[in-house]
Amino acid sequence: MKFEDFDLSPTVLKAIEEQGYTTPTPIQEKCIPLLIAGNDLVGCAQTGTGKTAAFAIPIVQHLNRLGGSAKKAKKIRCLVVTPTRELAVQIGQNFDAYGMFTHLNQLTVFGGVSQVPQVDVLKKGVDVLVATPGRLLDLHKQGFVDLDHLHFLVLDEADQMLDMGFIHDVKKIIKLTPDNRQTILFSATMPMAIREMADQFLKSPKWVEVTPVSSTAEKVAQRIYFVEKEDKRKLLYHIIRNDKMTDVLVFVRTKHGADNVVKALEKNGIQAEAIHGDKSQSARQRALDKFKSKEVSVLVATDIAARGIDIDQLSFVVNLDLPNIPETYVHRIGRTARAGREGIAISFCSKDEKPYWKDIELLTKAKVKTISDHPFPWSEVEKPADAKPDLRNKNKENTNSRKSESSKKNKKRWY
Repeated sequence: MKFEDFDLSPTVLKAIEEQGYTTPTPIQEKCIPLLIAGNDLVGCAQTGTGKTAAFAIPIVQHLNRLGGSAKKAKKIRCLVVTPTRELAVQIGQNFDAYGMFTHLNQLTVFGGVSQVPQVDVLKKGVDVLVATPGRLLDLHKQGFVDLDHLHFLVLDEADQMLDMGFIHDVKKIIKLTPDNRQTILFSATMPMAIREMADQFLKSPKWVEVTPVSSTAEKVAQRIYFVEKEDKRKLLYHIIRNDKMTDVLVFVRTKHGADNVVKALEKNGIQAEAIHGDKSQSARQRALDKFKSKEVSVLVATDIAARGIDIDQLSFVVNLDLPNIPETYVHRIGRTARAGREGIAISFCSKDEKPYWKDIELLTKAKVKTISDHPFPWSEVEKPADAKPDLRNKNKENTNSRKSESSKKNKKRWY
């Protein structure tokens, strides 16, 4: 199937062609016709499947057909709610790209920066608003956001919004929109809370699922290193240096851990940057720009900060800390080997993480190559043959022995 096979206008097709696309991805092939037909939709798809274009293209198509000029005062006709600032920027760029030959305009709003420029644009009017929940509700409370004329409501990465505690804000936002809207919900996983929200707020939605969460990208070569916990940073430096690795995205569990990894790498001459929730939006964007421009070869991130980041030609994903949720492993390694390219996913497993790795193997059923030839393997539980004796136990044995001999002598004396 080609994009020409959809009922798309020449202006939209021209914009798609400008992006270099001719063939839709499976999620696009399934979603675009359903959305053009006006259905509510629930899509289960992970990052890297092309889901943003799956909803952006039909929305641009519909809004463009409604007409309107660049000079006419605009009402918000599409709202996209997404959990992170990085993902919001990426979605906004998609709408800019697919609407480049139309009079449509979009605005991306998020917290952590001044609202003044955002308010200035809102006052002039926008067709498409992409927003994080907190900033959107703030702007609405102040009277700068009017959702009464909305045609489309998109809830993207719904499971991540649930994990980040945004679900109540999302429900508030939904109630601010017209009942006759077309609603689109995308989520990488479908926990019960998301299913219940879909049942409550969507009208007879079509359900679309591609790339089941238990499957991993076919072109991702997976490797596992069993390493002592305290040696993980040393091993990371070792393989980056020995294999001359660049374009490396490293996942860690905590913000503090991300900063420590960057310090350890830079101490050994490897340029790295960290992105996590404690960093300002501008600092996170600078770090991402440096990584994309290859000023730094390693980007260290927590799962929440990395969600929504789209990096082309990512060669390596490293799980420095294994996730305790196996589906997260699938999402992480799915960031490499995109668009037909090959990629490598490297995981470090310490002794305390062995249960996590067993859960990952059970879910993915993938053949993962174990790399045992490295300087920091698990230490043996048993003592080596040349181990020094425990002098404390030896002394204890000698003391007990002397007591025993003394006891024997005393017994003889009694008789």
